[in-house]
Amino acid sequence: MNDAVHDLELLFRSRHAVVHLDTAEEGRARGILHHVAHRLEIPFFVWTRSRGLQRAGMTGGVYGTAEPAAALEHVAHARIDALYHFRGLSREALEGDLPTALVRDCAESLAGRTGALVLTGPRLDLPEALGAVVTHASLPGPSPDELRELLGQVVRDVSERRHVQVDIAPADLETLLTHLGGLTLIEAEKVLTRALVEDGVLNADDLRLVGDAKKSLIERDGLLEYTPVEASLADIADLAGFKAWLAHRTAVVRDPARARAAGLPFPRGVLLLGVPGCGKSLAAKAVAAEWRLPLLRLDPSGLYNKYIGESERNFRRAMDTAERMAPVILWIDELEKAFASGGSEDGGVSQRVLGTFLSWLQERRGDVFVVATANDVQKLPPEFLRKGRFDEVFFVDLPDLETRAEILRIHLQSRDQDPGGFPLRELAEAAEGFSGSELEQAVVSVQYAAFAHGGTVEPDALRAEISRTRPLSVTMAEPIARLRSWAADRTVSAN
Repeated sequence: MNDAVHDLELLFRSRHAVVHLDTAEEGRARGILHHVAHRLEIPFFVWTRSRGLQRAGMTGGVYGTAEPAAALEHVAHARIDALYHFRGLSREALEGDLPTALVRDCAESLAGRTGALVLTGPRLDLPEALGAVVTHASLPGPSPDELRELLGQVVRDVSERRHVQVDIAPADLETLLTHLGGLTLIEAEKVLTRALVEDGVLNADDLRLVGDAKKSLIERDGLLEYTPVEASLADIADLAGFKAWLAHRTAVVRDPARARAAGLPFPRGVLLLGVPGCGKSLAAKAVAAEWRLPLLRLDPSGLYNKYIGESERNFRRAMDTAERMAPVILWIDELEKAFASGGSEDGGVSQRVLGTFLSWLQERRGDVFVVATANDVQKLPPEFLRKGRFDEVFFVDLPDLETRAEILRIHLQSRDQDPGGFPLRELAEAAEGFSGSELEQAVVSVQYAAFAHGGTVEPDALRAEISRTRPLSVTMAEPIARLRSWAADRTVSAN
């Protein structure tokens, strides 16, 4: 909370007379603003629809100020040093010539004074006419110290009704508090209370409840998809270079406090280029599993809107949500498809969204690790390959012989087949040029056939299926050869 108090105090001392504070926690905003008013040594007033304007610490409101216009008129004519918090405003309450004029009058009245008019409301979208007089600010989520204090309060409250036990290692506790970031204090309180009430114990397993809470918030917004994480790095047969790179950063993610003390920032992200079907999407899911972080998937095509400016606004909302949910993994699949059109065909929308995206990649706040994948590098805007956008650009190539054998083993075993009954190396040699997904489909096809005929999966049947398949490396030999040649000295091998 101290950072929020400091930033708002600085804003008001800099004579920003009308401020739109973007937050879903109006109650918490009130507490912080009250604290700021105390530091500034000025009165603090709160407006609500039910009570009108009311000075903090006093009973009863200012007569006749229940309507927003009347309350704004009172502020404009008061001409005193004070901080006014208007809670629960709607866009409709500020539309029209009169409310707009009154907000301008408030700005003029408070100019040169100590204090301000602060507007908050659920998704408050101010009329464009107020753009010149309103300063926009956001209230950061609860700090780790606030969440730690909340945890202590929840434990004390629940302990009054039943026996509870906090059985969590210090490192797991820090992880829990970190993962609570992005939730409001009320949401975090519900999660912690549920964790204690369910079984009377708070432990590392309760991290799933945080994930459930964040999933609910993500689905409510509709711009990002909360993706369940089932894969792990053990499910990936190869990508040794990529796994080693991740391993060097796992400690930073799992122990952020120690990392910050050592001056190590949260990893920014990776761009995975490569042959289709070689495990790029699986790698994104495996990162989330390895780092025990939520996985959010962004489908850029879902951001585009026919109305001018809406696509860029949708993208900013999606990125704001990702930052609020941090720490998270943000997965953007087939990146080139989102920005391939690029020119006048879409009125320049793709280019504007691209510009917004590139700026966000460079300047983003919050612990958001981006895993972007792409199949066709020639359609990818060159700006993505510039250093600073991503920590590293990896190339995912076709699997070699040993890896193909391991992929076959994994898929046979996952389908209740005994890999020991198959000549894996021989089959892998026959599957020269196959991608991981093509090997998987060969196993699936044989299993379908076996089921249809009431038999079992036989090595000869799998060998025959492999011989019938024409892999992408054959049907698309020239484009893949160009891609591998391009990546040879421009990327880091993930294999």
